[in-house]
Amino acid sequence: QVQLVESGGGLVQAGGSLRLSCAASGRTFNRNAMGWFRQAPGKEREGKEREFVAAIRWSGDVTYYADSVKGRFTISRDNAKNTVYLQMNSLKAEDTAVYYCAADAVVYRANVPINHNGYAYWGQGTQVTVSS
Repeated sequence: QVQLVESGGGLVQAGGSLRLSCAASGRTFNRNAMGWFRQAPGKEREGKEREFVAAIRWSGDVTYYADSVKGRFTISRDNAKNTVYLQMNSLKAEDTAVYYCAADAVVYRANVPINHNGYAYWGQGTQVTVSS
């Protein structure tokens, strides 16, 4: 059974940092793109899609970021540990959301999906709350 388990969320003051981790089990994802998405409070009830945050190619050499987090967040991966990370610095109140890890089902994909439809596997999410 494939599982993606996020950890590292919590409450932090504006300007602070958090590091999210996503550990995969049940299969290896070292040949698959991985991504982070988020959903702000109330957005699920509004039917809003999860917002793209960052993604990384299977090889780790290509990354993409949403404009809202560029320069503050860094995605990385450790294929030996089947784990992807999201380092979040200079956090703002508007970063408050549930953060989800996602894995692409396609191996060795040349491009990196930045839409939630490009990902087949999802974690349960970890809450990040930034107080202003």
